[in-house]
Amino acid sequence: MRNNPDVCKELLEILLEFPIEKIEMSQEEEIDVDFGSKGVRLDVYAKDADGLKIYNIEMQASDTKELPERARYYQSVIDVDILKTGEKYKNLKTSYIIFICVDDIFGNGLPKYTFENLCQENPKVKLNDRAYKYFFISKNCDKLLNEDQKAFLRMVTGGKASNKFTGQVAGLLADAKRNTQWRKQYMEWEREKTYIREDAMEQKAVEDARNFLAEGDSPEKVSRCIGLPLDQVLELQKELTPAQ
Repeated sequence: MRNNPDVCKELLEILLEFPIEKIEMSQEEEIDVDFGSKGVRLDVYAKDADGLKIYNIEMQASDTKELPERARYYQSVIDVDILKTGEKYKNLKTSYIIFICVDDIFGNGLPKYTFENLCQENPKVKLNDRAYKYFFISKNCDKLLNEDQKAFLRMVTGGKASNKFTGQVAGLLADAKRNTQWRKQYMEWEREKTYIREDAMEQKAVEDARNFLAEGDSPEKVSRCIGLPLDQVLELQKELTPAQ
């Protein structure tokens, strides 16, 4: 998503069900609040073109029993990251924290749980702090009325692409897997080159050590100049010494 803002924008429109003109992806994976405070690592962090709305998407494969608290903390850290020293609180952005979960962490059978702060005495009264939290439950996705949401969440739990958008996502996933395999092969190739280079250097050092020993240099001097361990140089000296 970080490398494909158009795909991320379309997913946000599918999940939030309102149009978004344009988004800018943040390349900041981690946000550190302060020394000694717990930082956060975000899956997707974006803002809209006018900078008035902030979006965070998190993919969650398992129930860690602390996702509501995690959503709360992510919200607070993002607010601190956005609001600069001296700015007014009204400059806080409207924020959407979205968790895409496999399991129903609330256990009420809903495919989507939407939260905002309401007055307990009169739920019609909203706090209007413009902080929204969404939890999409892929295992309950068949209960959704929105077919695009349903298609995406089915894909999250291993289903096949069933429309244009999920087909695009499937293509990106295939590319990501190929890139991962290529990176693995490249790293293995670089590692193998390192091994070959180190082996060649060691063989040359051994050969140089033999030559110096044959010319009468002491093992201590050879070890110091060549860089081989003294024990290894002494073994080489034994090999060069004719058996009595």
